[in-house]
Amino acid sequence: MSLYIGLMSGTSMDGIDAALLEIEPQRTSEQAPQRMQLRTALARDWPQALQQRLRHAAEHPAHIGLEELGRLDIAVGGYFAQAAHELLQQAALPASAIRAIGSHGQTLLHVPRGPEPFTLQVGDPNVIAERLGIDVVADFRRRDVAAGGEGAPLMPAFHAAAFGAAGELRAVINIGGIANLTLLRADGSVLGFDTGPGNCWLDAWARRHLRQPHDAGGRWGASGTVDEALLALLLRHPYFERRPPKSTGRETFTDAWLDEALGASPIAPVDVQATLCELTARTITDGLRVAAESPPREVLICGGGAFNADLMARLGRSLPASRLHTTARYGIAPEHVESAGFAWLAHCCLLGLPGNLPSVTGARHPVPLGAIYRGRLA
Repeated sequence: MSLYIGLMSGTSMDGIDAALLEIEPQRTSEQAPQRMQLRTALARDWPQALQQRLRHAAEHPAHIGLEELGRLDIAVGGYFAQAAHELLQQAALPASAIRAIGSHGQTLLHVPRGPEPFTLQVGDPNVIAERLGIDVVADFRRRDVAAGGEGAPLMPAFHAAAFGAAGELRAVINIGGIANLTLLRADGSVLGFDTGPGNCWLDAWARRHLRQPHDAGGRWGASGTVDEALLALLLRHPYFERRPPKSTGRETFTDAWLDEALGASPIAPVDVQATLCELTARTITDGLRVAAESPPREVLICGGGAFNADLMARLGRSLPASRLHTTARYGIAPEHVESAGFAWLAHCCLLGLPGNLPSVTGARHPVPLGAIYRGRLA
């Protein structure tokens, strides 16, 4: 068995998740369920000033200069290294016990379509490798984009490895800032795509009106009433009409777009929150109906949305034929699935195995994901 660390900060930009994953070596190129165990994990909030800089960069990319981009790259790499160091201390392990670190970085801009498609993450892996003396695998998304793919979502391959069950139709729904779904078919094939906003608008609206980082437990939103006219307007966003493969980010679902949709409408803030929660639930379930010919018997939820009781209740009402659980049922807490996934992708990279699924990203063919930054001499 080998030990890997995974580091992740998602589109919510609420902090860094770090996971220590134990993986049994994979001897074939098949992305089939394999033995792995989450040994320990932690979450660390971004310092408030850095978090504000990151959110400003993501919301206003045209206003970010090269110097600020470079500074953010180094600062994020430093905090990722610190999180990995704290994880080692928590596990009482030396750096030499770790085969590699898989570091996703922080996405600032994701533009996988157009004449010059790209995706941009910051968090210099050289900083992590230098400070910890551990090999780092990073830059996971761009090779898939180079192969004609969306570069996202990347977790469906890991979902298949961690949560797939032969002969059974399952779905995994990750609700971070952006929500995405994975359909694990009974025949072993996999489909997945981003469904649209997850927590991004919910959290932004809570920050604006509650002065809190999020609507804890979804209690505020649950006390409101869905505004059907606003919901219908939001559902007319062109992203929802696109067919998979597709991916998106905050550059598409911006606060400015939401404000424009609201206009001068006199809707009470709590009712807007309820409507945004219904939007997340509705677009997830609509996406699942597009992907699956029949309802999955089991739907596994991960990401921060798993802790929003109002959102979970809305999903439950929309999916009456499915059993809803969090991924904790299968050994990985919902808040640590993505960081564990990038530990697993680092494992695939070192073995020379493909990390993408063309059926998910739309790439022309399977490709290895990630570049290796050596932390120690051979």
